[in-house]
Amino acid sequence: MKDNGKWITRWKTQVAPTRIPGVWKRKEGGHLVRARVVDPTTGKLKEVKKVMPDADEATAFKWLADEKKKIGAGGISEQLPKTRFAEFAASLFEHKVKVGDIRSGSGRQKWADILEHLVGGTTGKSGRHVEGFGEMYIDMIRTAHVDNWKEGVAQLIAARDYAPTTANGWLGVLKVILKAAKRRFSLQHLATEGVDGFDTSEHVTYSEEEPNALTPAEVAPFLERLRELHPEHFAMIYLGLITGLRPSSLRPLRRRGAECDVLWDANRILVRRSHTYQDETMRTTKQKRRYAIDLPAEAMAVLKWHVDTRLETPEQQDSDLLFPSITGGFRSPSVLNRPLADVAEELKLGKKITQRGLRRTFNDLARAAHVNDLVTRSISGHLTEKMQHHYSTVNADEQRSALAKVISLAEARDRKEVA
Repeated sequence: MKDNGKWITRWKTQVAPTRIPGVWKRKEGGHLVRARVVDPTTGKLKEVKKVMPDADEATAFKWLADEKKKIGAGGISEQLPKTRFAEFAASLFEHKVKVGDIRSGSGRQKWADILEHLVGGTTGKSGRHVEGFGEMYIDMIRTAHVDNWKEGVAQLIAARDYAPTTANGWLGVLKVILKAAKRRFSLQHLATEGVDGFDTSEHVTYSEEEPNALTPAEVAPFLERLRELHPEHFAMIYLGLITGLRPSSLRPLRRRGAECDVLWDANRILVRRSHTYQDETMRTTKQKRRYAIDLPAEAMAVLKWHVDTRLETPEQQDSDLLFPSITGGFRSPSVLNRPLADVAEELKLGKKITQRGLRRTFNDLARAAHVNDLVTRSISGHLTEKMQHHYSTVNADEQRSALAKVISLAEARDRKEVA
């Protein structure tokens, strides 16, 4: 330090002390601020220093005080930006798409649809409206606000305007958004903490009347009538029934080309893409895995028949896809709805069979054929036993057969004890 009378040289600058500790007047004009503060995140002293050539003494002091307070709080400013829920939710959505957390087109569409409810609110058929969170500042949302929203949505569920499973999807995204906001802004509270999902105990997805599955005895007649009524869709539905593959995995299968998924000589198909939205595909499946299925000769014969006889338009014949639309592109996600409904009606099954019913039927057929669960999951792509059970239906014959075996064992023991 060099003393030149009033001015002294510090930090390579000529300064003079002021009445405020840490604030120095510069000979060139303005002020320099400097202090040392304990950083609670490390327990060590941290230097704060800044040259403010245009600042007066009060401005320099305020900056220094704010910076010391920020460091004392662990480097986090207590003054939060006033960000509205709608703005933060939109930015989080964009971020998740960029980093790949939301990959598929259907995933983006699902988030966009849910954000409409969370931001703008929801109106039921009766006209009752439940306000969303869009205009609220993200740091001002409290559990009471979430509870009020949940009560309103519960009334829409009671009026049968929405299913509780749908509302739980909204709540799930709300939890993701507010958890991300808590982390982003270092909030001291999480408004969805302890908030339970909507009760689904009385919401029946599959019932005895509507199991959305074919019994083993119904499969052969169903396929026979399907081939008569909708031969153009027979192979796709057949492959779905015998493998349990999702339609989103069936639609992008390629029968030829540089990345052919049907290995005709090896009797194998490669399941490695998913088509979910318009012309977009993911280079993996919904379960985020790629795998192969080795097919028996009977199944390969059906696929060959389909290629030889059912690709009728020039666009279909030029397409690399195994199941192309008449224009050569991907088939619509709803393309199988009509054929499945037509056959169910023709056979007077008295129940609906949807595309998801193909996956459920496969699990039931595999169980009836005594296929090992591990092998079943390796074909359908189910990652867990829980999901395999979710897509299964135990029919009456299975229960009778099982109980008959139990009775047989019990009676055998009774006879042994009597003897």
